[in-house]
Amino acid sequence: MSATVDPATARMLRDYAAKYETEDFLVGDPSYWMHQVEGVENQEAMAFVASVLSYGSRKQFMPKIGQLLEWSGGAMDSWLRSGEYLSRFSIDDTGCYYRLYDYGCMCRFLDAYRRLMERYGTLGEYVKLHASDGFHAVESISTYFSSCGVSVVVPKDVSSACKRLCMFLRWMVRDNSPVDLGLWRTFIDKRTLIMPLDTHVVGQSVRLGLLSSRAATMSAARRLTAILGTVFPDDPLRGDFALFGYGVMEEK
Repeated sequence: MSATVDPATARMLRDYAAKYETEDFLVGDPSYWMHQVEGVENQEAMAFVASVLSYGSRKQFMPKIGQLLEWSGGAMDSWLRSGEYLSRFSIDDTGCYYRLYDYGCMCRFLDAYRRLMERYGTLGEYVKLHASDGFHAVESISTYFSSCGVSVVVPKDVSSACKRLCMFLRWMVRDNSPVDLGLWRTFIDKRTLIMPLDTHVVGQSVRLGLLSSRAATMSAARRLTAILGTVFPDDPLRGDFALFGYGVMEEK
C-alpha cells in the first residue's frame, strides 16, 4: 500500500482534526484527568496513572481514575512519592480493582512507579535519559516496568501496539493543543510519536484505505503514523483527532 493519502481524504482528515481537537474533546476522555490537577509533576503523574487504566469501557474506567484522584486529594505526585497509596492497596489483596488489575497488581505497579521517582525524580527525567524519540520512549517505559514484574499493567515490550503508552506520549509531547500538555516537548520531537492504535482505530483506518490489515501491532501503528505524516507532516498525531472525528461521523 502506498504511504500516501488521496487529496479528498486528506482534506477530510484535516477538517476533522480542526473540528475535534478542542477543549470539548476532554469530556469523557481520560485526558480530562490531567487537566484536573496543578503543577507539572502532578500532571505528569496523574496522566500516567490515568493512561494505564484507560482500557475497556469509558463508563467503567473513568470512575476508577476519578477514585484514585479523590484518594490522592488532588496531589497524585506526592501521594505516590510518600507511599500514601498503601492505605488503599496491599500487595496481598487479590480483590478486583478494575478488570485484569487486582489490588495487589495495582500496588506492585504503584510501588514500581514510586521507586522510579525516587531514583530519577520523574518519569520524564527517566525517559530523557533513555530515549530521544517517541518509539524509544515507549520502549524505555515498557522495559522499566517489565523489569519490575508489572507487565500486566504496562506492556512488557513493543511487540504489541502499546496503545495506552503511545496515548500517554501524545499527551506529554504534543504542544499548542487544548488537549495535550506538551510537558516533554523539549526532549521528544512530536514528529517521532507513534499513533495510539486499537481495533477501533484500525477499523477506521481500513475503511479509509490507510491500512490494509486489521492487526493492531506496533508495526501497523508505525505504518499508520507514517501515512498520517503525509497529511500532517509537522505533527502526525494530529491524525488521532482526525480519526476520532471520522469515527464520530461514521456512527451518526
